[in-house]
Amino acid sequence: MLNVGEQAPGFTLCDQNGKEVSLEDFAGQKAVLYFYPRDNTPGCTRQACAFKTMYEEYQKRGIAVIGISRDSVKSHSNFAAKYELPFVLLSDPQLQAIQAYDVWKEKKLYGKVSMGVVRTTYVIDETGKIVWAKEKVKPDTNAEEILEVILDSREQ
Repeated sequence: MLNVGEQAPGFTLCDQNGKEVSLEDFAGQKAVLYFYPRDNTPGCTRQACAFKTMYEEYQKRGIAVIGISRDSVKSHSNFAAKYELPFVLLSDPQLQAIQAYDVWKEKKLYGKVSMGVVRTTYVIDETGKIVWAKEKVKPDTNAEEILEVILDSREQ
């Protein structure tokens, strides 16, 4: 996992519409990067829908929300349409950002060991620095937790 204070690694990936999106496209505003294992799975769907519910609050504060997984552009397109997700979903089948952000890890499920994306969220500030990071986030509370962290940091 990358550390708070580090420069966020740059990337260019395709979104759910096939358009190339780079981290630098969000320079000058805060961005939430949330890495998740797979479209249309129960936890990932709950997490995406939680961000959808809170999205207006993020927009009011000029904060971009970006979901990243290994899924294809087509999978992201279907996922975004099915749940009416208003934010960017980036396809990373080559693990460019996933590995750069150190979220590709060994996972154990029912005694079976495999490699996969560990549900992790980063908040990147206006200058491209990581200001908050947490792995193994809870899908149901992640969106609200991050907004509280951002609001708390603005009050200090």
